[in-house]
Amino acid sequence: QVQLVESGGRLVQAGASLRLSCAASGRTISTAAMGWFRQAPGKEREFVAAISFGSHMSYYADSVKGRFTISRDNAKNTVYLQMNSLKPEDTAVYYCAADYGKLAEELVGSPPDYWGQGTQVTVSS
Repeated sequence: QVQLVESGGRLVQAGASLRLSCAASGRTISTAAMGWFRQAPGKEREFVAAISFGSHMSYYADSVKGRFTISRDNAKNTVYLQMNSLKPEDTAVYYCAADYGKLAEELVGSPPDYWGQGTQVTVSS
């Protein structure tokens, strides 16, 4: 069983940058596909980004492509989401997720097995 704890969310102005972290414990994430998802008020949770266990492949939602970058440090058992040029529509609770049985690209359409509690990101206009 892996536990995931997100951090780094806060209130920022439009155009700002923010880096979210996801620290894993209980199990190594070095063999897991990792992803970030988000849920805005009144909306369903949506895919944001995913990265393969070896960091060779990454995938992004069209809405964040070119602005967000997912990365991982398996030695630190941590995944990151660098968010640049933030927009008010990026406001959401951001969740880290892990799956040991799926490829990274499969996280786009299939919910991962393990989830963190989420961190709130609010972007003011």
